[in-house]
Amino acid sequence: MELNKGILLLSDPFLKDPNFIRTAVLICDHNEEGDIGFILNKKTDQILGDVVEIADGLTLPVFEGGPVEQQTLHFIHRRPDIITEGIEISTGIYWGGDFDVAIAALHNKEITDSQIRFFIGYSGWSSGQLQEEVEEKSWIITTPDVGISFSLEAEQIWKRSMQQLGGEYAQMTNYPIDPQLN
Repeated sequence: MELNKGILLLSDPFLKDPNFIRTAVLICDHNEEGDIGFILNKKTDQILGDVVEIADGLTLPVFEGGPVEQQTLHFIHRRPDIITEGIEISTGIYWGGDFDVAIAALHNKEITDSQIRFFIGYSGWSSGQLQEEVEEKSWIITTPDVGISFSLEAEQIWKRSMQQLGGEYAQMTNYPIDPQLN
């Protein structure tokens, strides 16, 4: 599978980069300048209402999208019928859109927690950098499963996505993070 927007990167079980240990990263933009994505399974201690004033009272968890520009807020969703202006990055998954409409829909309970995900910062790679990491086998490329990608059990996204690939990938979910400690 080639690098493109809408793919899911699953970190190799032995990847040592502390930013990406056992992560699932949804790539939202891929072009000649590089790649942008969001870590789907790395919850922060923050909730949306604490991050954005107009979201006061909303208790959705906020995820760490990646180590880049952690003062920015981004979102993906599955509700283009409500949140307009989003960019479809994969079948059924949209990036961004009208933020005020998204917040209002959450307040009105038109959108559920399993239909939208917010991120502080993002994961970014310069031109060719991600391709090199894929060739070094730091990442496994797959197609995202919408249900898994928006799972309320976020800590299981990497494992469930690997298991869905089957075979040796499913077995990798049982590998220790640091085999030297085994």
